[in-house]
Amino acid sequence: MTDAAVRQMIEPQTGVAFVMSKGSTLTVIDVQGEQVSDLTAFGLDQREWLSSGRSIDYNNTIALTTDHVLYSNRSNKMFTIVEDWVAVHDFLYAPCSSEMFQALYGYGADHPSCFRNLADNLKAFGIKDDQVPTTFNIFMNVEVMTTGELKIHPPASKPGDYIKLRAEMDLIVGLTACSAELSNNWSFKPIAYTIEP
Repeated sequence: MTDAAVRQMIEPQTGVAFVMSKGSTLTVIDVQGEQVSDLTAFGLDQREWLSSGRSIDYNNTIALTTDHVLYSNRSNKMFTIVEDWVAVHDFLYAPCSSEMFQALYGYGADHPSCFRNLADNLKAFGIKDDQVPTTFNIFMNVEVMTTGELKIHPPASKPGDYIKLRAEMDLIVGLTACSAELSNNWSFKPIAYTIEP
């Protein structure tokens, strides 16, 4: 990560959306440690999106890290992971939502969520709520048990740890500072990011 890159901050339990050009790099930084960031992306035509299934299929692993490629629903390359200080991320869980918080924890409908933060910010690019797919959950620490059950642990990321992804096509990107208590070891923190040409 270069010193020249301008660092942007995503406040706790919020999100952003922006455009990236092919060849540029996105660096997502865990500023304080143990904070998840949900990432999604779309092609500029809005009908191509980041695909968990295609990415897991073509990489033949759920442990995506340096040199792995994240693919779209059309099997096109969207991102290549070029640097990863943590190497523990999740691509199985959907973004946390109001419905999930109500169904699993009995929280009120007003609980902030990654789904809502992504959908609200992506609206400016003409992307509808129902288009938001399963997200690449950066720094989320999920163990797959021998029974097939999933167990969420505190993120392995420490303050200042980051992942860097190169855009392999022009993209509309959504990014959050995750709102799920369990995923973030019960403490909400900011996420920083930079975009470099």
